[in-house]
Amino acid sequence: MTNIDELFKKPNVPSKRKYEAPTHDPSAFYKSTKRDVNGTASQSNGRASTVEDEPPEGDDDDVTGPAMPPEGDDEENVDDEEGGRFFGGGIGGETKEVLDFMDRQDGEGETPAEVIDASWLRKTSLNFERRISRNSELRAKFEEQPEKFMSSEADLDADIKALSILSEHPDLYEEFSNLGCAASLVSLLAHENTDIAIDAIEIIAELTDEDVQAEESQWLSLVNAMLEADLVSLLVSNLHRFDESLESDRNGVYYTLSILENLSSNPAIASRIASTQNILKYLLSRIQSPEKNPLVSQNKQYAAEILAILLQSTTSHDTITTFLSLPPPDPDTEASSPPLDILLQLLSRYRRTDPQPSTDEEEYVENLFDALTCLVDSTTGKAQFLEAEGIELCIIMLKESKFAKTRAARVLDHALSASNTSTDAADSAADLSASCTSRLVLEAQGLGVIFKAFMKTTSSASTKKPKPEKDKESNSPQFVEHILSIFASLLRYLPFSSAARIRTLAKFVEKEYEKITRLVELRRQLAERLAGVDARIARERKAMTKDESIDEDEREMRESEFLSRRFDAGLFSLQMVDLVLAWCVAEDEGARGKIGELLGGEGKGTEGIKATLREMLEGSEKDRDREREDGKGDEKVEGDAGTSEMLKALLGCI
Repeated sequence: MTNIDELFKKPNVPSKRKYEAPTHDPSAFYKSTKRDVNGTASQSNGRASTVEDEPPEGDDDDVTGPAMPPEGDDEENVDDEEGGRFFGGGIGGETKEVLDFMDRQDGEGETPAEVIDASWLRKTSLNFERRISRNSELRAKFEEQPEKFMSSEADLDADIKALSILSEHPDLYEEFSNLGCAASLVSLLAHENTDIAIDAIEIIAELTDEDVQAEESQWLSLVNAMLEADLVSLLVSNLHRFDESLESDRNGVYYTLSILENLSSNPAIASRIASTQNILKYLLSRIQSPEKNPLVSQNKQYAAEILAILLQSTTSHDTITTFLSLPPPDPDTEASSPPLDILLQLLSRYRRTDPQPSTDEEEYVENLFDALTCLVDSTTGKAQFLEAEGIELCIIMLKESKFAKTRAARVLDHALSASNTSTDAADSAADLSASCTSRLVLEAQGLGVIFKAFMKTTSSASTKKPKPEKDKESNSPQFVEHILSIFASLLRYLPFSSAARIRTLAKFVEKEYEKITRLVELRRQLAERLAGVDARIARERKAMTKDESIDEDEREMRESEFLSRRFDAGLFSLQMVDLVLAWCVAEDEGARGKIGELLGGEGKGTEGIKATLREMLEGSEKDRDREREDGKGDEKVEGDAGTSEMLKALLGCI
């Protein structure tokens, strides 16, 4: 075994050499060899000394090695060799002179920004009109020789795109229209070259966009000039000639729909657009066109959105009537269903499946529900809804769908509500709603589904924790609001002593009044939430009365804001709960006793219900007076009169 001492022995290296004194003069060796300026070696040994061999004291030539860089900033004298690149600036003298010259030109050649004013607009408009005329002349002269007019077309395309700067100067819109350029721009939608038409459509969409900081008068001056130039008809004709298999044409369709959305921001113009059957026919055809990968494209979703906007933004039911009376897209095929039936067929795909979240498909389905909700608000729409078995579809969605659950409840709510589109609004709405609810109860077996959905809504006082994903739709305030409104409509419009009405009342009192108990529990939650909001509003209203700087208009605006805050806190849901409880008290003695017992713990009994009904009656009377002053006609007033009579009768019963 190796001795451990051997491991730590000193290595076998030679010992340090002993210092020996030099036998020669070191300075002689140092000075014996040196390099001249050209880098060649020179020897001084064996030669006679000269003046050059003995330079003056302090001469830098005594130092060996590469030459030092030249003193000063005169870097252009350094050659671009290895030493020059190391010590210099990396560029030669000529290059530096060129760069300096360019810097001077940049500083001197700055041109002032062009002023965009009326003078500029007149000059631009004149050039724009010349481009259009020149291109038209060349196209007519060299119809069979495209190479002869392509250059003018490129110039016209550039001038069209240059008009986009007007969106930053909306103060020039009126002058732009007066010069006739707005009409000329619209005329390009009929250009033989679809690329030119698409560019014009894109500019019109940009000029009419809501993001443009234009005053209403400025915006209307431009839009009215374009409408007078037959903008809507030209847009429709382009929609039919575009081929969406091409990306450029898909963009053209998108910008066309964008223009329709921009114009629909004005209700009067929206009604004017919606009165054009060709627009509605195209939208109806586009939303049902089959697509693959993705199932719903951006333009298909956008078409559904525009349809919903047009049906919602109009001030009368004329647009809805026009849409419902549209002829079938293709009478010779199976797709010959009425428009409302087509919407139901499109939505039936989602009765058990949900669209992909956060996609165009989800927005598409949402827009279809919006359009359907608007249609069932009208008398004609209710009738077609019943005939197309819309009640049955909504019941299936309430039972089996997650995404469509709240939307289906909203459609049912509107289908069961009163319609004020006929001369005898109250009677017609009652008859339609009665037949609607009868089918709901007797054929679709929807009563049990609706009550089951209501009981699944989670109480805030419940000790059970809800399952977030499963109960998300059931617990939404909108869903609860629609279910309560459906209950109120059933009790209002079902004929007295009918089997359907008796069955509905029996649902409220069965299983030891569990539905009524749930209603009272929900009422307590809503009342507490609303009380906190009312307390804050009372303090703000008191401070407002003391502030003399607030004028009458601002006071009215704040009162409207107060009412909006109360509705956000659940005022409408509370009104529907008290309306349903009032019907139960009025028609069933057992329900009267149970409700009094449940509310008696608060020391109020049915006084809270009465207070709510009085507030609803007061609001209805105010609405009737306002409608009379505004001259809205007798139809709306008569419909409100039916509501007032119902509230007065309920107050008398409880």
